[in-house]
Amino acid sequence: MAAPRRRWVWPVAVVTAAVTATTVAAIAADLVQERLTVGMTLLPDAASTGAVCLDGSPPAYHLHRGTGAGARSWLLQFEGGGWCNDAPSCAERAGTRRGSTRLMTKLEVFSGILSNNPAMNPVRRDGDLHRANTEFAQMFTDFYNWNRAKLRYCDGGSFTGDSIYTNGSSVLYFRGQRIWDAIITDLLRKGLANADKVLLSGCSAGGLATFFHCDKLKERLGGAVTVKCLSDAGFFLDLNDISENNTIRQFFSSLVSLQGVHKNLNRDCLNSSDYPYLCFFPQYALPNIRTPYFILNSAYDVYQFHHIFVPPSSDPRGQWSRCKLDPDACSTSQITTLQGSCYIEQTSARANALKRIGTSGMSVTDTWTAVRSVSLFLSRFGENLGL
Repeated sequence: MAAPRRRWVWPVAVVTAAVTATTVAAIAADLVQERLTVGMTLLPDAASTGAVCLDGSPPAYHLHRGTGAGARSWLLQFEGGGWCNDAPSCAERAGTRRGSTRLMTKLEVFSGILSNNPAMNPVRRDGDLHRANTEFAQMFTDFYNWNRAKLRYCDGGSFTGDSIYTNGSSVLYFRGQRIWDAIITDLLRKGLANADKVLLSGCSAGGLATFFHCDKLKERLGGAVTVKCLSDAGFFLDLNDISENNTIRQFFSSLVSLQGVHKNLNRDCLNSSDYPYLCFFPQYALPNIRTPYFILNSAYDVYQFHHIFVPPSSDPRGQWSRCKLDPDACSTSQITTLQGSCYIEQTSARANALKRIGTSGMSVTDTWTAVRSVSLFLSRFGENLGL
């Protein structure tokens, strides 16, 4: 007799876990697995709809087919990789793999949440890790036989832009929204239209993209499909830096303007915000998202520490340089500043956003590690995600 299907339950949760460097290293060692490489699918016909990368090359994704019980389940993962917010930085990006599929690797290793290894178990069988129980491991291996697609990132605007910039004979295409539409259209023809469960995920800039497309995916797939979304290290904060300037607001404001992002942001958020670019911040967008959502983020996210809380412009004398390179080199006052402002404000911003919706969860990990996904193993992530 077939095993009963697990119901998708999504309780509200806010979990904080502390992970030592030794523990992280031990977990990472357990992630060694056989390499699954998946070929690239290019969409050359998408150019007819204007769906092209920064340099005009076609969009692309990698798809590994599901089997057995996972044949009608789909995991879609946005690739991350930062942003560009002005013509010079976007022109430079267009000449790299971040702005052109011509320069991307044509084979991608599918590991972690994209793995096809059913024996993979990230929870160790000893000590505290065993007490974290195997619920996450069970949830994690549940994805091994799903249809798993990695959406390549080549627009520089978290899959949201819709404009063109011209300067003489030079052209930059900001077509992230159209790239998203083209890829989903192609995947619908390949079985996504028959899905019963879909998880939309992404890391960093890809994690940010999930906030913009979570509800849109649900609307496109219809009410019969269960859709949930996961942002890994994508909760970028509207936060003053150590010099009391808001550098990230300036950055996102210019990005939204240059790339024509505002037309694709959440309407409810736009109606309640004074400036469109505020809706590029998850803390303002999240309360308007109706689809169940889970957030995974480090309280000491490396990108946010280096570029939002202590950007180069805020530290002209380089007093934070050693601390940014090595957390062990941070002074007592610097640690106090980070714990008092960075950690508290991040946790507060996420928690306040979640209070206004009743079908989401969050894990904020108190760790310096750059191996973001490893930290979620110690939270009851599987239980919160409800897979």
